[in-house]
Amino acid sequence: MSALKQYIDLYEAHSELVNEYGSPALNSLRKKALDILLHTRLPKKGSENFDNIDLNDILAPDYGINLQRIAPDVNTDLTFRCDLPVSRQSVLMNMNDTFTASDDAYDNLPDGVDVGSLAEFAKFNPEIVEKYYGCVADMNNPIVALNTLFAQDGLYLHVRKGTRLEKPLQLVNILSSARPLMAVRRLLIVIEEDAEAKLLVCDHSQNDDTDLLSLETVEISVGEHSRFDYYHIEESSKSTKRLSALYLNQQASSTVTVDGITLFNGVTRNEYYTRFEGEGASLKLYGMGIEDDNRVISTFSHIDHRVPECKSDELFKFTIDDHASGDFTGRIHVAEGASKTEAYQSNRNLVGSATAKMNSKPQLEIYNDDVKCSHGCAIGQLDPMQVFYMRTRGISEATAKLLLRQAFMSDVIDAIDVQALRDRLHILTERRFAGLQSACGNCRHCDRKQL
Repeated sequence: MSALKQYIDLYEAHSELVNEYGSPALNSLRKKALDILLHTRLPKKGSENFDNIDLNDILAPDYGINLQRIAPDVNTDLTFRCDLPVSRQSVLMNMNDTFTASDDAYDNLPDGVDVGSLAEFAKFNPEIVEKYYGCVADMNNPIVALNTLFAQDGLYLHVRKGTRLEKPLQLVNILSSARPLMAVRRLLIVIEEDAEAKLLVCDHSQNDDTDLLSLETVEISVGEHSRFDYYHIEESSKSTKRLSALYLNQQASSTVTVDGITLFNGVTRNEYYTRFEGEGASLKLYGMGIEDDNRVISTFSHIDHRVPECKSDELFKFTIDDHASGDFTGRIHVAEGASKTEAYQSNRNLVGSATAKMNSKPQLEIYNDDVKCSHGCAIGQLDPMQVFYMRTRGISEATAKLLLRQAFMSDVIDAIDVQALRDRLHILTERRFAGLQSACGNCRHCDRKQL
């Protein structure tokens, strides 16, 4: 039996409850999501673009969902102490699937920035949320459809025309439950014309032995002549699974960086769908994962060049050790009219053991001759000559390998346009390669009651 059936049955039995705690802006798409799921078959391991994971297996456990919107018992001012030097004064947070914020979270925001609970904005500003909600993400994706069926809260960020945020915003996603739980989060981000913002999103799990699932859809619309940076860091647990689908639309002359970093995880599926809708736009799509033990990471990307003179630069790097496994599928599509396109794609992987596995499928689909495009992948091990050279300089073998792994990941980290964050991530990566069980340190030790 498909794992979807339990969620379809759950929604059909409690649809009135879901809609009661929802809002018309979010409820309006649930029927469409249900209709799609009723005719959906989840891809199995080995299916196209799913070399390494089975969605049915991931969704099969009996996860609880917070249908009654029980508020988390948490003081955000005391809960979280983060080592990442982005926003120490204010805290934006999703506790499981419920948005909350510290008292001073909005004190230093300029006029022209709306940020907070998606549920609250959908309730009190429905016409604005309805204008963007569900307009970028593709409901035919089962991750998106299931998220849309149950999503009731998450983050809403709207930066209006001409507004520039000088400091990055930080959103912390906390998974915490004594029993198996699925947190359904939705992020809706709108950057209007000639605006600028940066957002750092951190994922953390507080229960190492509890089966937890993060089901996330991110919708990002970036207007003309705007700039937006989206950084994501996952530091969860071996018992945490993550299904994330990010959708990005870019208008003319916009500049976007998306950089996803996985330090600790259990099973992770990250999907990126980007689309150029205006000429002269540019995108950096970067990512990395450090996988050991029996961790699993799966990455899919689709960059759609629809219009002329746009540029995309894609780079993903992974280290796979022990019995871990990973896969990368990247697809760049250049439409017939998209002349002067520049598109570069690279996937580089270090495999450290005979039992580790990595699959890579970079792809180009080009319907225009007047382009500059390239793609490639490499799967290999550390260069023994480099290790030997460092050892002749008095460096131990373990330290030499650690330094080479750090250097391997450096260009992904250096794509982050926040110096303090870059510096800190270099340290966290070093700690991760050194074998520490929690790279982020203070992030995992919080004074709070369990839900």
